[in-house]
Amino acid sequence: MSVRKLKPITPGQRGRVVNGNDAITTDKPEKSLLAPKKRSGGRNNSGRMTSRYIGGGHKKRYRIIDFKRNRFDAAAEVKTIEYDPNRSAFIALTQFADGEKRYVIAQAGLKVGQEIVSGDKVQPEIGNAMPLANIPLGTIISCIELHPGQGATIARSAGAFAQLMARGDGKFATIKLPSGETRMILTTCLATIGTVSNSDHQLVVSGKAGRSRWLGRRPRTRPVAMNPVDHPMGGGEGRASGGHPRSRNGIPAKGYRTRNKNKASNKYIIERRKK
Repeated sequence: MSVRKLKPITPGQRGRVVNGNDAITTDKPEKSLLAPKKRSGGRNNSGRMTSRYIGGGHKKRYRIIDFKRNRFDAAAEVKTIEYDPNRSAFIALTQFADGEKRYVIAQAGLKVGQEIVSGDKVQPEIGNAMPLANIPLGTIISCIELHPGQGATIARSAGAFAQLMARGDGKFATIKLPSGETRMILTTCLATIGTVSNSDHQLVVSGKAGRSRWLGRRPRTRPVAMNPVDHPMGGGEGRASGGHPRSRNGIPAKGYRTRNKNKASNKYIIERRKK
């Protein structure tokens, strides 16, 4: 994977950095795994705008991803590595011996023709999914379940990974998450070996505001530029700083802890994420 810095032949190209897409092998998705994706424009079921700064953007179709990896001990061959407009990571089209095809999140280093498998007694190789109970300590993992059978919910974005730190005598494993949080997760939960692909995603520079519009993001107004009726940080004469940073509802930002002190899952968190 690599990135390319474009020559400034137009104002929008100046400073633009694009993904080299070296890992992608095709631009045609598998039709049987596509689903329509409707845009909300930030409106709820009664047509009222409930989320601001959403609207427009290029039409997309959803790729149905197998997050559960629940065909155990059945090897699947990687057919293609593809771009997915709905996520930052690349996806891999896999095919089982009986002809069934599934999309999975592609791990860094996954190659076309490689075989991946999920199960209790598989080898801890890139792309294989297995329970935390059977993964060697210190292994880099991604696409982790939080509850058994739920499907991967943790470390799914481009370049994300977690590390298996320890396993106690009980039924929990200790995981260091991408946020820096250290947490206990049941050892029966599945995880995939390796780092999520497309780690260069963080180096991409769009180059112009229009590219955000193509992604369905409308211009965001700075709270300091608003009036007091619109935001707690609005108003003031001239270039007022806006006071303490806070949300539209008055909840302080930048360090203020909003997590419920009585939340049931607090007992599973060993070390909180860093500020």
